[in-house]
Amino acid sequence: MTVLLFWALALLLFALACALGKRVGLIPIVSQLLLATLALPLLMLLWIEPHWQLDGAMLVAPSWFKTLYGCSFALLLGHILADVAELRIDREALKLAVPSFLVPFSCGLACALWLLDQGGLTALALGLVFAITAIPVLYLYLRAIDYPPAASRRLLQAAILIDLACWLLLGLGQGSLQPGSLAWPLLAAALPLPLHFAGLRAPRVYGALFLVLLFVAEHYRLNALVFGIGYLACLAWLKVPVRMPLPEAWSRRLQQGMAVPLILTYGVVQIDVHHALQGFDALQLAALLALPIASKLLGNWLGLCWAAPSFPGASKWRESLLLNIRGLSEIVFLNLLLQQGLIGPALYFALMLMSLVATLMPAMAGLHRIPLNTVPTPRRPHAEL
Repeated sequence: MTVLLFWALALLLFALACALGKRVGLIPIVSQLLLATLALPLLMLLWIEPHWQLDGAMLVAPSWFKTLYGCSFALLLGHILADVAELRIDREALKLAVPSFLVPFSCGLACALWLLDQGGLTALALGLVFAITAIPVLYLYLRAIDYPPAASRRLLQAAILIDLACWLLLGLGQGSLQPGSLAWPLLAAALPLPLHFAGLRAPRVYGALFLVLLFVAEHYRLNALVFGIGYLACLAWLKVPVRMPLPEAWSRRLQQGMAVPLILTYGVVQIDVHHALQGFDALQLAALLALPIASKLLGNWLGLCWAAPSFPGASKWRESLLLNIRGLSEIVFLNLLLQQGLIGPALYFALMLMSLVATLMPAMAGLHRIPLNTVPTPRRPHAEL
């Protein structure tokens, strides 16, 4: 009963954080990241563990929670991969994306190999964490500051290219370790082919099936990334548009009110708050906080210098900050790595802190405010998160 009470309390706190954040002009994911990174560890340390006698393992153990978490994970990952699938390659966006991905990715690999003494898939994953950009949050920032449409489109296309590379490389890296484990995800990914040739043409049915199979893959620890990318590739080849089963407004409320809080809290409660960062010395912690941001800003700057200006007077510094936004995409990515044992709770928490700082940097530069009487209503492919 106390476990259920904790999760109800967590959802209420996230709702209150979003409401308070809205009053001062913060977009929801910024309020949620602040709560998850700063307030939840204190709540665990000062109240939940000493008074309720609950730790992270107990909080995520119930079968009903695992089902709820699986639904939330499938919903968020499905929408992120659907965003990536809507890619329309633009030459200038490609020029921007290549350095924006390669510079932080190389820095992350070097950090894993030489600073943290990690190799293999963990090193690859850390490089991808350094490189990723949060598409939905970037979209909201651009809308909030009324950025020129053509410039916004180019930044978003660059972010989609970067995220596509990150998700695809992680999926391939996971599959390379256990080639036999790819059989079921690849078979499931090919399911649209016989359905299409049998006469099924309803995009929302394919979208519903996509979310259900993502849930099954997560529940049985199959390679959800390989399945998701393969399934959407089949739909693209069949020229079937990606349509999620729920109306956009309902999906947005579910993501903001339940899925995002559960995803964030799932990782945070498993952190040993008494020794959260004791696995790192001061140099390693400083590197994990500073190097992802610095390398990403450098890569963004090089890409902006290579590509033509998006509009006369465009600020490379402002666009570099915007492409450094992490937010939800990185949190889902980190949860996937934590769940699969590729990173530990201490590294998860350090990268959560980095993600919070990177996502707040445009806010510190005055780019965070949403007009309080005209909150933007995003259209596909970028959900409001």
